[in-house]
Amino acid sequence: MTTDRLYPSRPFLAASVAVFRDGRVLLAARGKPPGEDLFSLPGGQVETGETLAEAALRELHEEVGVEAKLIGLIAPVEFIERDAEGRIKHHVVIAAHAARWVSGEPRTGPEAKEIRWVTERDIVGLPMTQGLAAILEQAFALEQRDLEQRDSAR
Repeated sequence: MTTDRLYPSRPFLAASVAVFRDGRVLLAARGKPPGEDLFSLPGGQVETGETLAEAALRELHEEVGVEAKLIGLIAPVEFIERDAEGRIKHHVVIAAHAARWVSGEPRTGPEAKEIRWVTERDIVGLPMTQGLAAILEQAFALEQRDLEQRDSAR
């Protein structure tokens, strides 16, 4: 995270993506603060002129080398961190998406220390970023609805 994102004068906009493959979702342990070593969804800052969906897919590819097809927007997540004096140290609004894996085997890197494909049961007890459990619950439900719609269309 660059210093211009510390003690911001406004919130930053980001996008993330819960990628599903064979009933499992891709999680990455963050390689940088905030939330270093905590599992989260791949994602990052939205660039000027980029849609939320484009940002989510770009960040997914840049961080872990995976290509996916979006199946829907899950929800916004607000990350606000205050310092010991109560000042806002970080403020990010993240648009979380759900997607289906298309190609690429996930790889670690500077932003993703560890990668796991996990089932809904596997997430219990994992050290995760704040609010991720609720987002994953919604993501698994969205993925299930998408599967049912695809099956009924056949």
